[in-house]
Amino acid sequence: MAKVNNDFHKIMNERHSVRRFDSSVKIEREELVEMLDEAITAPSACNLQAWKFVVIDTEEGKEKLRSFCMKFNHTQINSSSAVVMFFGNTLAYEKYSALWHGMFEAGKVSEEAMNAALNTFLPLYQKADRKMLVEDAMVDTSLAAMQFMLAAREHGYETNAMAGYDASKAASTFDLDPEQYIPVMAIAIGKPDETAEEITTTRYPISELVDFS
Repeated sequence: MAKVNNDFHKIMNERHSVRRFDSSVKIEREELVEMLDEAITAPSACNLQAWKFVVIDTEEGKEKLRSFCMKFNHTQINSSSAVVMFFGNTLAYEKYSALWHGMFEAGKVSEEAMNAALNTFLPLYQKADRKMLVEDAMVDTSLAAMQFMLAAREHGYETNAMAGYDASKAASTFDLDPEQYIPVMAIAIGKPDETAEEITTTRYPISELVDFS
């Protein structure tokens, strides 16, 4: 798909949360997949890639989403072209060996590097408690989610990142195992409704946020 905006400064600094989209705009699934493919170039702990995405772009899917989302998010859900649910995969390590063997067979890593990763990181996750698995998955998936929002702007769209939902129902509503998949956020995407009021937020001064040590 053609990229609309390749100016990184504008992509990052002019990004804002859109609460009302142009409901007439449809994003093709091919382009949604392309943006997610760009999003998964995000870094992840030990290259675990502990994420899973559910793209909701039908009225049936949005009705499921509304069933566990708070009402203040319904405007974004209703008017957006799609909503992507970002889940952390706490069992991503189960495919870790196959991932590294695939990289080795493709000539991307040496056998030494593959064995070092599998002998160091894989046992770490196999022995990890659920708390560590959840925390790692949420960090990984948050990085991919932010990257998706930036990719969306490159494609000429805007987004709105949403919490405000019953996390205990998110995975099961979309037929995922709630023990394995942890909801991280939902991101609405589309073209802004140009008639809606736009709110410009103020950030705290960076001087209040930075310490050097």
